[in-house]
Amino acid sequence: MTEIDLISLWVKARAHIIVSQAAPTFLLTATVGFLALGLGTADLAVRIAAAGILLASGIFGALAQIAAANEGLAVIADLRSVPTPSSLTRCIVSMAAWVNVVRYVTPAIFVIVYVAVLISLFFSAPAPIMGR
Repeated sequence: MTEIDLISLWVKARAHIIVSQAAPTFLLTATVGFLALGLGTADLAVRIAAAGILLASGIFGALAQIAAANEGLAVIADLRSVPTPSSLTRCIVSMAAWVNVVRYVTPAIFVIVYVAVLISLFFSAPAPIMGR
């Protein structure tokens, strides 16, 4: 592959990384909003369903992020072997360590937020009603 081909593959992998984070982020944000509106006091079946939806989307999102990061790192490995790399190639290669944030840190943050949401869904006392 040429350097241009590899850069094009990197752009695609980077786009996949960005897109793979959108759905889990939106879903977690929406769930926090629903918790503020009373989801934590909904029927148990509804709270279990919400937890299941979050878990399924989180697993899918994490797998998509890890796959996209692995693909990006594979492209970076190939870019390292370019004989006379352009400044763009050198810049992409220098991002290798940061791609690991997507592989490890982002899923870890999801787990922390997921546990916090679970605690709020199942173990928190209902919030007092304001204005009474």
